[in-house]
Amino acid sequence: MDNYEVIVIGGGHAGIEAALACARMHHKTLLLSLSIENIGKMPCNPSVGGPAKGIVVREIDALGGQMPITADKTALQFKMLNSAKGPGVRALRVQSDKLAYKAMMQDVCLHQENLTVKADMAVRLNVEDGKATGVTLKDGSVINSQIVILTTGTYMAGLNMISSEVTPGGPDRETTTNDLSASLREAGLRTFRLKTGTPPRVLTKSIDFSKTEIEPGTNKFICFSDTTTHIRPFDQQVPCYLTYTTPETHELILSNLHKSSMYSGVVKGVGPRYCPSIEDKLVRFKDKPRHLLFLEPESLSLDTTYVQGFSTSLPRDIQEKMVHSLPGFANAVIKKYAYAIEYDAIDPIQMRPSLESKIIQNLFTAGQVNGTSGYEEAAGQGIMAGINASLKLEGKQPLILSRDEAYIGVMIDDLTTKGTAEPYRLLTSRAEFRLLLRHDNADQRLLEKGYQIGLISEERHDAYLKKMEKIKDLKEHLKNTGLNHENKDASDYLVSLGYSPLEGHVSEDELARRPKVDLYTLLCKAGEDVDERIAEQVGIEVRYEGYINKAKREAAKLAAMDHVILPDDLDYQKVDNLSIEGRQKLSKFRPATMGQASRISGVNPADLAVLAIYLKSQKEVKSYEL
Repeated sequence: MDNYEVIVIGGGHAGIEAALACARMHHKTLLLSLSIENIGKMPCNPSVGGPAKGIVVREIDALGGQMPITADKTALQFKMLNSAKGPGVRALRVQSDKLAYKAMMQDVCLHQENLTVKADMAVRLNVEDGKATGVTLKDGSVINSQIVILTTGTYMAGLNMISSEVTPGGPDRETTTNDLSASLREAGLRTFRLKTGTPPRVLTKSIDFSKTEIEPGTNKFICFSDTTTHIRPFDQQVPCYLTYTTPETHELILSNLHKSSMYSGVVKGVGPRYCPSIEDKLVRFKDKPRHLLFLEPESLSLDTTYVQGFSTSLPRDIQEKMVHSLPGFANAVIKKYAYAIEYDAIDPIQMRPSLESKIIQNLFTAGQVNGTSGYEEAAGQGIMAGINASLKLEGKQPLILSRDEAYIGVMIDDLTTKGTAEPYRLLTSRAEFRLLLRHDNADQRLLEKGYQIGLISEERHDAYLKKMEKIKDLKEHLKNTGLNHENKDASDYLVSLGYSPLEGHVSEDELARRPKVDLYTLLCKAGEDVDERIAEQVGIEVRYEGYINKAKREAAKLAAMDHVILPDDLDYQKVDNLSIEGRQKLSKFRPATMGQASRISGVNPADLAVLAIYLKSQKEVKSYEL
């Protein structure tokens, strides 16, 4: 009988980060995957990052994770999204070579010290006295462990669907198991059905790109990981393209709606609101004359293009006609048909903020099994589950990221406080402190935490400290240095932006606060030698200083509530004067802190006041840094 400290079930994006975090924190870890060949697979879109998601990848990097490193190394294109907008919504997205990405992840996992990779199927979570003790494999053998991390993605009781054709399986009809989720329910966990889908893949050489719009990347050194020193040169990056649905496309879909798995009643689970199938888009947005589609290369080793935004579960013959109705696709050849997939997920309100189960001790969950969608959300949960599993083994307090510290914190708080009835997707609008949660400052927010838990090296920590010193020095320099009319290039630059020519002596700090002024450009025009990335970050912090300070004050108020711990066994039925809805919601969601309680819909300020008085009267208020 094998014994490990940690067993991670599933080799997707969550499982990789969880397993690597545990192993790198020096714990004997087993990564159990149905197939080693599928570790790190990108079963849906061949990309990493995007709005909010790209910042999650930056946060994973600051904590010491692997996704950002692999994404940079295997990217076909780098693009900074929303670059013309405010810094709170800017995010990096890379087009990935999905085969190279998968190969690198497999190599990293197979050569990681303290990590064993095994191809097998877990059919049962073993539980004794309310504690996870390991797993039973398909052949009946048992592997024991102190902690189990469940990261099964869409593989639990998966069903592939094209129209009325239903085939058991995970992505691409790979092996699935009904037994594992059945054992979770037997142990007391609630599961529910969710649905997602994927679009067709088309032979690239069969597309006439002259009838589409080219979508190049960003000609600038940008990356996810602060350890990255080289990226694919811009002139070697692979472009994406845009096309649109047509009236013919819409007519084909609407006239065959009854053949879709979703609309014929085959699908039982709830689909994603923010990444719906094309038929769902047409039903929801009937007034839209067309819908935008992104054409994304999948790999330099493949002649296939991913048609993002065109997921469907309509029959193959209808898919053929739909594809041919798109501009540039008259002669397109479908390499792989679109399909929908339905699977078992765990109700995430059964999880603590550490991602440990409230029902089963020593069971952690992460990724799509928690009701989320997206590689980045999965990886963010995975590294947190791995970190907190390791900290529990070491007898230490869990690492809980607050809503003002990380998008990962926003996501986990949303899941464990509010739950989800549909595949959850991170959005910038979910973060009330998004000006604090920027692409550029992920290291300032999280790198010290990654260093303290042992996932950030001494060398990298030293480099970070030197960077912070440069930021401090540049801020001081701006306050103590002024420009005047003699700085002609700088003055001309300001005039080009609509400002008056420089007169007298104006501090660079004051100039940096002006709208439209790019600090790096200004300093270059003034003949100063400065690091572009340092200047960019300082420029943001100086210009938005007032807004940033206001957000920090608001965050401090929230933090005070999040440090008031609610006892696990608190009986809300015994708390007098709570509203009926407040009592019901508090009993159902069982928030970990007063802060979490305040974010539950239906729990009003009066309920919080009553709860605070009750806790004080019971002398049960416990306050410590989470």
